[in-house]
Amino acid sequence: MRELTINGILYSEEELVKHCNSQLLISDFQWERDVYSFILEWLDAKESISAKTSGSTGKPKAMELSKERMLNSAQLTGEYFKFEKGQTVLLCLSTNFIAGKMMVVRAFLWQLNLILVNPNGHPLGNLQLKIDFAAMVPLQVINCIKEGINFALVSNLLIGGGAVDAYLEEQLQELPTNCFSSYGMTETVSHVAIKPLNGDQKSNFYQGLGNVTFSLDERSCLQIEASEVLAGSICTNDVVNLIDGKHFIWLGRYDNVINSGGVKLFPEQIEEKLKDAISDPFFIAGVADRVLGQKLVLVIEKENQSSEYVSNFLIKIKGLLGKYEQARDIIFCKEFKRTPNGKLQREATMSLLK
Repeated sequence: MRELTINGILYSEEELVKHCNSQLLISDFQWERDVYSFILEWLDAKESISAKTSGSTGKPKAMELSKERMLNSAQLTGEYFKFEKGQTVLLCLSTNFIAGKMMVVRAFLWQLNLILVNPNGHPLGNLQLKIDFAAMVPLQVINCIKEGINFALVSNLLIGGGAVDAYLEEQLQELPTNCFSSYGMTETVSHVAIKPLNGDQKSNFYQGLGNVTFSLDERSCLQIEASEVLAGSICTNDVVNLIDGKHFIWLGRYDNVINSGGVKLFPEQIEEKLKDAISDPFFIAGVADRVLGQKLVLVIEKENQSSEYVSNFLIKIKGLLGKYEQARDIIFCKEFKRTPNGKLQREATMSLLK
């Protein structure tokens, strides 16, 4: 389909092109102009679109994505969530990245009503319309919960672009919305696996969509085969517990693994244990150590504190961690480095501290 409904108004392809070009001239907001620019790119004669990675694990990089594979991905998502013509979907993610682009493509393919809002950290602030499907990053969900937003207006919520920690997952149990975690990346044209986070369908593993199959490489990292959205196989840096060819449990990033005295430690798992004890943003990292190779440190987004504070804090969290998980030191950083959509950049943040 090459017609699209935006904010309740149906545009034919010809009307849509005119509307987008008009909005590019008169809109005062860059995020709106980004939406209309992408729609025009989607409607052009080229067989691919330009996209860039989020930069959460390195510098953002540009790539070309097949429109056919993007449609295949939109088809798989719609089948999983049982989309129907006329349903309402919320676009609250930047169309500069794959998640935002794919929401537009889903609206085209399934003839959905695409509701546009500013893709900032507070996407539901002024929402009064019932939404059948929305996608957000964890930070947006956390903010909405803190603000006491009425989630009853949102039927299905897909959370991606970052890990859903145990604290957020616990809060999701109180919501009337069906919440899901997505697994994917720009290279896989959005998600290739989904995990229900609350309700009767809640699960602790991801399930692959369509004909996707999973395997492990020699590092125990996930390998993906998905002919509908990939030209070939992809080897990721995600360490997983592979249940079978269609299901896995995510453990952490291989790039983040800390080898301390020969013991491999996953920062993400340690962070889960500390979530209730630390009110400021934080993460676990490894720094060079002559004896251990790497020593484990706790990095907190906070002004520098006294040595007495550090000693007392390390004692406070000691009982929450295993023998090899103990932080050897605390490093304070006034402000973490993050991507434009709010994802923590661990390596970039650590580089600030050297």
